[in-house]
Amino acid sequence: MGAITDVPGVKVGQAEDAVALTGVTVVIFPDGAVAGVDVRGASPGTRETDLLDPANTVQKINAIALCGGSAFGLAAATGVVRYLREQGQGFETPYGKVPIVPAAVIYDLGVGQPDVYPDDIMGYQASRLAGSSVTEGNAGAGAGASIGKVLGSSGSMKSGIGTSSATLNLAVPGLPPARFTVGVLVVTNAFGDVYLGEQVLAGARLSVGGFVNTSYLLREGVSQPPATGTNTTLAVIATDAPLTKAGTTRLATMAHDGLARAIRPVHTMFDGDTIFAVSTGGLPASSDPDALLVTALGSLAADLLVEAVQRSVTTATTAGGIPALATV
Repeated sequence: MGAITDVPGVKVGQAEDAVALTGVTVVIFPDGAVAGVDVRGASPGTRETDLLDPANTVQKINAIALCGGSAFGLAAATGVVRYLREQGQGFETPYGKVPIVPAAVIYDLGVGQPDVYPDDIMGYQASRLAGSSVTEGNAGAGAGASIGKVLGSSGSMKSGIGTSSATLNLAVPGLPPARFTVGVLVVTNAFGDVYLGEQVLAGARLSVGGFVNTSYLLREGVSQPPATGTNTTLAVIATDAPLTKAGTTRLATMAHDGLARAIRPVHTMFDGDTIFAVSTGGLPASSDPDALLVTALGSLAADLLVEAVQRSVTTATTAGGIPALATV
């Protein structure tokens, strides 16, 4: 199984409000990381993603904050910045270091207490707790996550945090064998259902038992349109392979294939699906990342993301009146 923290140079910290059912998951890179992002959902809530454009100046980031609370939850990133400044981390400027912390949010206001959001204090707390272990399920930003909302929250199921990792062994003729680690972490808060192969694993439920199958229902017609922008799946892909910003951006793009296999439908008008990809291995020796390396990393990342999404529902527990898979 593994976790994203199996990648050297990656730590994860989480904090949540178990009553309000919202929280923060922070992925910290003590030595910095090259990063890219790919936003596919139509309703994203993000901060500092423009910095990750390969054409822009900043080459490394210090952390990524995944937050509940919709747009309100972006305030938690300020606490992450404050913590990192105290640790002496950040982008060097003439007047001190400025920590670079891209962030993204899920909409969890319909679960728990809608007027309580992650703030800078919670972001600071999550950062302070960062270490080598990752709690899955109802932890951090997964505290209020849910899936399968085509019929509204009454038919939804609980989801949360999932993680996975694996090793990539790459043999290229004329070069020494290379061995890299890839790890993923996901917060699944999707409009659609989560699949295991071609079967619905968890998702929108029928009142008489069983699953609706959201994709099928959309083909047949939905009488009550869902609320736009109330779902989002967020993920971080990490590797110790050396990549450029362009390479990490392509890695994030390929990883979206994993979301498409695990969640159906995905990237909808009701979701803000966002994937960050980071390299803790620094920049490659040449200006362009090896095409085969990026392709192999992206293929593995997509597979790992499928597993992590599935784990985000199998490890979740019932909360806020929303049943988990283990109780259905």
